[in-house]
Amino acid sequence: MKITFLGTGTSCGVPVIGCQCEVCRSEDPKDKRLRCSVLVETEQTRLLVDIGPDFRQQILPMPFRRIDGILITHSHYDHVGGMDDIRPYCQFGEINVYADPIARTAMLQMLPYCFAEHRYPGVPAIGLHEIHAGEKLQIGDIEVLPVRVMHGKLPILGYRFGRFAYITDMKSMDGDQVALLEGVDTLVVNALRFDKPHHSHQLVGDAVAFAKRVGARRTLLTHMCHDVGLHQKVNKTLSEGVELAYDGQEIVLPD
Repeated sequence: MKITFLGTGTSCGVPVIGCQCEVCRSEDPKDKRLRCSVLVETEQTRLLVDIGPDFRQQILPMPFRRIDGILITHSHYDHVGGMDDIRPYCQFGEINVYADPIARTAMLQMLPYCFAEHRYPGVPAIGLHEIHAGEKLQIGDIEVLPVRVMHGKLPILGYRFGRFAYITDMKSMDGDQVALLEGVDTLVVNALRFDKPHHSHQLVGDAVAFAKRVGARRTLLTHMCHDVGLHQKVNKTLSEGVELAYDGQEIVLPD
């Protein structure tokens, strides 16, 4: 299984419009972060986790082939704002989108023209499916286990794929859901910045503590804002087994 980080930034992206901090002015490509999304692939199956407003830019360099499913963590714009750009992939057939009841309801309101009874020509052909934390689903040859994450007071979803787990926008997770991550070897988890606590996002220290709780051998941090610091400098300070992810990064996981 191959994981490609399409975006590792927060809702503003990095650089932040109008900001002149050293991160936003950096010429290091690893300091440029589009909105958060990953591509999960085997030879047979291709899944997206979230489809933010940068999707078109993110997917253009990738091979053009069928997308077998889109897994939604939650319906905030930076995670679903690129849904209309899925249209070219509909030539392969209807695209299945999976979301929990809260996100599904919100998407019906945000994109009503995609789900109308009589759709006008050219709109995305989307099959919207309701899923629930703790209930496995099979998409192609990939087994997916949704887990419930608390984004402040909003319940959202993270996803486990075998020994790999992807979690973003988390502030906390109940113990019964952490138990569903037992045996995860590689963890991706959100880490907004080092200081200034946020009401609905973890800081780097929170993410590292969570990784230890899960017992992951390797942890990659995502959903980072410019306040996290310069990629190269920060990576040298992190504990063993923890690293900042970056846009375009690929990791290959054993079967």
